[in-house]
Amino acid sequence: MKKNMQIKLITLACITLGFFQHAIAQKNEETILLETITVFNQAFKESNVAKLESMIVDRYIHTNSTSKPIDKDTWLAYLHKRKEEIETGNLIVHTYDMQETNIQLYDTMAIVSAKISTSNTRNGNLNENEYRVTNIWVKEANSWKRAGFHDGKIK
Repeated sequence: MKKNMQIKLITLACITLGFFQHAIAQKNEETILLETITVFNQAFKESNVAKLESMIVDRYIHTNSTSKPIDKDTWLAYLHKRKEEIETGNLIVHTYDMQETNIQLYDTMAIVSAKISTSNTRNGNLNENEYRVTNIWVKEANSWKRAGFHDGKIK
């Protein structure tokens, strides 16, 4: 009787330990992904095209609320044009902030939803916008890379 109770307690302890180890590993992975997203967003704000290219998958899909989906090469072409606008002073990016971030991890894939607030001056005109975004991130060669993007303007 006493031995059965000890076995049950040991089994319960092992199950509990396994659960906590999984929860800690998932929290660590979420932290790594959040850090990656921060680097990505800063690279976008600064128009660091080389950095952004290294952080998206080859079959990347990007969709804005006002256009059909575009592939990696088309998005990179847009980024190069945007970089020229920044370098010439036609576009000044004041803010690009992600808030209300929600992450759902699924092993080597994650769905991230958030609110993006932007402020920029284009050709002398101040623009302030807010978007709801959904990003798909995948773990590729032990690094998180963005595989998909969609936004909808809310302001």
